[in-house]
Amino acid sequence: MKKLLTEIKACRICEAFLPYQPKPILSVRNHSKIIIIGQAPGQKAHDSGIPWNDQSGDNLRTWMGVSREQFYNTSLFGIMPMGFCYPGKGKSGDLPPRPECAPAWHAPLLHFMKQAQLTILIGQYAQLYYLQDRSYASVTENVKNYTDFLPKFLPLVHPSPRNKIWIKKNPWFETEVLPVLKQQVAALLKK
Repeated sequence: MKKLLTEIKACRICEAFLPYQPKPILSVRNHSKIIIIGQAPGQKAHDSGIPWNDQSGDNLRTWMGVSREQFYNTSLFGIMPMGFCYPGKGKSGDLPPRPECAPAWHAPLLHFMKQAQLTILIGQYAQLYYLQDRSYASVTENVKNYTDFLPKFLPLVHPSPRNKIWIKKNPWFETEVLPVLKQQVAALLKK
């Protein structure tokens, strides 16, 4: 796995499409218990080199009931986005993750991460890629029907502060999904 991570850190497959020099950001170990797959690093993560190093990360850690120290402990959590580099800004937020990244790197990484018992899929790109034909028509439907994907996957809406309106419109998320998420995470961290 060490060789693979070195190759990923040197990756340049989408360099021509990025606003900055490629800076692949992931945090994994072969014995991570829980894998988090989101979209792509944001500007703050790109600048710091730390995934989920923003308000979205704070929200995600709160949702899971874990500390910052636990979250960045690669024995507990493996963090590998759909696109490892910051894709740049679009009209209404960050651009989508580059499509070259996940097909090139996810399967080789997961080959080494056989001890992972839960994969948290955040947002439409991760859910479409991993749930494939089992995916519902929307992120909302995937999250609402999360039990269809357990125990392997748990789909979530993105924890961005921009999704406060979505959370308000879907109160079942906080009353039904988040308690299960916390329970699943806590049980795996005890093992």
